[in-house]
Amino acid sequence: MSQEPNYTFAVDTAANQNFEQLNREQPKLSLVIPCYNEEEVLPETIKRLSELMTQLCEKGKIAPDSAVVFVDDGSRDRTWQLIVQQADADALFRGLKLSRNRGHQHALLAGLHTVDGDAIISIDADLQDDIRVIEDMVDAYRQGDDVVYGVRKERTTDSFFKRATAEGYYKLLAMMGVELVFNHGDYRLLSRTALEALKKYDEVNLFIRGVIPTLGFRSSEVEYARDERFAGESKYPIHKMLSLAIQGITSFSAIPLRIIAMLGLTVSGISVVMVIWALFTRLLNPEAVPGWASSVIPIYFIGGIQLLSIGVLGEYVSKIYMETKRRPRFLIDRIK
Repeated sequence: MSQEPNYTFAVDTAANQNFEQLNREQPKLSLVIPCYNEEEVLPETIKRLSELMTQLCEKGKIAPDSAVVFVDDGSRDRTWQLIVQQADADALFRGLKLSRNRGHQHALLAGLHTVDGDAIISIDADLQDDIRVIEDMVDAYRQGDDVVYGVRKERTTDSFFKRATAEGYYKLLAMMGVELVFNHGDYRLLSRTALEALKKYDEVNLFIRGVIPTLGFRSSEVEYARDERFAGESKYPIHKMLSLAIQGITSFSAIPLRIIAMLGLTVSGISVVMVIWALFTRLLNPEAVPGWASSVIPIYFIGGIQLLSIGVLGEYVSKIYMETKRRPRFLIDRIK
């Protein structure tokens, strides 16, 4: 396995600005596409992206040396073989293979850290995100935007449960003070300046869609309708979606910890009220026998609150634990 190169370097803002002024009209575009067991959809993805990149190049909107980079996130099928075959046959396509499966966010970051180009667009391999708006993203970049978000204008292809939970999650994050673009996933364009700024964020607990808005560069949005998956199965089952959701909340907001403090205060208040009630009952009615409910219910209630609080605290402590290890976020096996 080859040693992962060190791609981190300091950003000279003035130099980057001068560099981008020369490359806004016909930028070198790099597409970063994380892949995990995508052999069923990859041939069609390659076909469509090849046609799109050719069209953009013929229109003079991107440079001839633009590239499509597939990042194989430890696939167990023929995904890497297909990537290698296409890279050998067409210089437009390149491949990056991670040493093992690291998850979508780390695979995406690996691609972003290694590609060159003036403008970099990240998109999934399943063809659900409309690739036709890539031209709109490039146009926005040419007009001076450093970040262009791909935003779903509707969720008609989602089930009721998925639509309700997804939209509820975005609203929940907004209530917790997390800056997030509504209905935006990881389909976006970054300028070289924005990407170099992103590289300074070296946290292990990744939630890239939450980091990008904090960069503060000039941004815009393009809307698109999401299609059904062309082939294969979703690589984001419910447990991975829940994990990403928890990651987003605990990586950007301390409000859950404050909620614990408020719960503790509330339970303490209720306990005081119950003690006063028990005393008055005993004093005013000496024959009253305290029932089991008045003992059992508070025990279960307080016990549940304690377990919930310990769980939330444990989530934050585990993040501190992972960050202090300073382990590499990804390791590159091969580059094609």
